Amino acid sequence: MRKLLVTGASGFLGWHVCQLAKSEWEVFGTYCSHVVEIPDVTLLKVDLTNFQDVKGIFNELQLAAVIHTAAQSNPNYCQTHPDETDLINVTASCTIAGLCADYNIPCAFTSTDLVFDGLNPPYGETDAVCPVSYYGDQKVRAEEGMLARYSQTAVCRMPLMFGRATPTASSFIQPFIKILREGKELRLFTDEFRTPVSGNTAAKGLLLALEKVQGRIHLGGKERVSRYDFGRLLVEVLQLPEIGLKGCRQADVPMAAPRPSDVSLDSSMAFGLGYAPLSLREELEALTEGKS
Repeated sequence: MRKLLVTGASGFLGWHVCQLAKSEWEVFGTYCSHVVEIPDVTLLKVDLTNFQDVKGIFNELQLAAVIHTAAQSNPNYCQTHPDETDLINVTASCTIAGLCADYNIPCAFTSTDLVFDGLNPPYGETDAVCPVSYYGDQKVRAEEGMLARYSQTAVCRMPLMFGRATPTASSFIQPFIKILREGKELRLFTDEFRTPVSGNTAAKGLLLALEKVQGRIHLGGKERVSRYDFGRLLVEVLQLPEIGLKGCRQADVPMAAPRPSDVSLDSSMAFGLGYAPLSLREELEALTEGKS
């Protein structure tokens, strides 16, 4: 079987990619601080910011492809720790693209919808980027640096993602569920809009992009929704107590990193290639059935 390297296998998205890919690939997953075990996947403890360590993996494994999901993806942390997070979010990403170019193998990279300022949605692949947070800026620099080193990189701009918690990571819905079940107040933005998908759907999109895409591609869902309306749907489908769910505005919650109001993605290019997200209701129902 062809050998696939998945960086960030201990993360939410990386774990889903490993689970999905292992039926068709010999998968090698990297982790750094969070030890993880995935059946039928070889896990490697690697510091991706160490060039020699990363180069050694490429030399030793003779890889056929790479999906690079590893990142520090908390915008508030990136805003307050710019130099530290540059190393993994920008430098390591460019290193991986350069090595993929050296070995002439496919590379897919997970960027973000936060490369946009939220003023002119929905956003297509050719729309101008204008990040309002340092994390968004890091992803812009990673995109540009990776494509400069290897124009065949599939730069996959990912939306907000949700799903069941993995052994070492959770999605944004796990705290929501816990708060509501405890009868506490959950305040969600009525003025922040995204195009979410499940982790399983996102992983399918990455594997599709790895095979079919060179350059930028958007892997958003088919529905534009506010965080508050997503919360209402979550309450309905998972039959959660709704008394604590309250709407608020972004301006009501102080945060280190500025947030754009609407970074909905136009993913019609990906849909044309066979990327097929379910409706949000279907995605959430799949969670209750243990399918996602």
